[in-house]
Amino acid sequence: MKIYNTLTKKKEEFEPVNPGKVSLYTCGPTVYDFIHIGNIRAYITSDIIRRYLEYLGFEVRQIKNITDVGHLTDDDVNQGDSGEDKVEKKALQEKKTPQEIAKFYEEDFRRIEKELNILPAHYFPRATAHVPQIIKLIKRLIEKEYAYVVNGNVFFDVKKFPDYGKLSGNSLENLKVGARLEEHPDKKNPWDFALWLKAPKEHLMKWESPWGIGYPGWHIECSAMSTEYLGNTIDIHTGGEDNIFPHHEAEIAQSECANEEKFVKYWVHIRHLLIDGKKMSKSKGSLYLLKDIKEKGYSPMDLRMVMILSHYRSQMNFTWDSIKQAHSNLETINNFYSRLLNYEPSTEEKLANFSTDTFKKEFEEAMSDDFNTPESLAVVLKMINEGNKLIDENLMGNPAEVKKVLESFAKVFGLILGKDKIPEKVEKIAEERKTARNEKNFEKSDELRDEILKLGYIIKDLKDNGFILKKKLVP
Repeated sequence: MKIYNTLTKKKEEFEPVNPGKVSLYTCGPTVYDFIHIGNIRAYITSDIIRRYLEYLGFEVRQIKNITDVGHLTDDDVNQGDSGEDKVEKKALQEKKTPQEIAKFYEEDFRRIEKELNILPAHYFPRATAHVPQIIKLIKRLIEKEYAYVVNGNVFFDVKKFPDYGKLSGNSLENLKVGARLEEHPDKKNPWDFALWLKAPKEHLMKWESPWGIGYPGWHIECSAMSTEYLGNTIDIHTGGEDNIFPHHEAEIAQSECANEEKFVKYWVHIRHLLIDGKKMSKSKGSLYLLKDIKEKGYSPMDLRMVMILSHYRSQMNFTWDSIKQAHSNLETINNFYSRLLNYEPSTEEKLANFSTDTFKKEFEEAMSDDFNTPESLAVVLKMINEGNKLIDENLMGNPAEVKKVLESFAKVFGLILGKDKIPEKVEKIAEERKTARNEKNFEKSDELRDEILKLGYIIKDLKDNGFILKKKLVP
């Protein structure tokens, strides 16, 4: 299996630190707002990576952090140590405590992940619960002279780490020329980044430390928590491409200086998601949440499917046409699954055992090539096309085996097979409409059809006097 490594800028053969086991660290949310579909893309990608590794037989341990302190508003300026704390700012706006804000948005995040069938991480460590580990790590960096203290602030001295910039390409020379850096009175160099910040009196989240009352910087949190739960070297670290610099670059510097070991073997970064070819914008109404997708009649599984249609290293362009295509693909899979569940093979001698080995091989080849979900999905749809032909001719002799293989592919994608349950009220109206049609009461039949439509469903009549109900999709 090969994985594209952001660090080396090439695909590399995957070899975990410990044979048969994989440590996976996923950059989790800063819990001050609802996650949008761009965030969701990153979490679904990490989930599919984990699922495929488990499909191959690896024992995976996944950690997903919860940032509830230290992530500042100007996270791309001054090496991520400028501005207000995002959680604290939201708390002041809503006249709540930071703890109330963090709890609310973490619970919502966990609910969204469950709806999307994202496997829960083995642990969700919160930054605020790991201040002792953070302080311990900072003390080690100070002792080794990679960090310095000024006026209650602690900064990492980037000049002491010659490999700084190896992940992002933002070497010190490049930073001097083009990065958005501002002078800080306590820094030796403007590109140094904060490990600990002195808290003003009015600051709501603060802790005692050897350097005075303050709070941790954003970057140090992940190093402390990953070391605590996964050891000094992680097999795979995932996150959005916006995390590459300064966040992940800083993680490498502080972790490798403190532990004197390689921090991450394989860096996996997910490209940004565009909406109709443009950057997501809250002010323009294009920062979509899961609830916006559902309001259009699409399901969480439709959203998963639209993410599968695009390789994680490609810049994905989300449109309502793209999720309509995803919905169609999901229907194709679910219809075939339903046929397999209800299929009774013929007793004729000419029954054919549908060979699944070729499809399994092709599926694994695609997924083992840097988790290529579009190619893997194409294999699944090809298998369905050929399988449907055999069922049409009543010639498939091994539906149970085909069903098992289809379920294994769906499990890798994280898709829950089976059609969405139609509400009992809608089913009842549809049966009333069927009776009206049989009685040739077409006026009542039309009224009931309109009633079904108002409830968000479309009814399609079949030649055998039956009907199909489908969720209405909003253009």
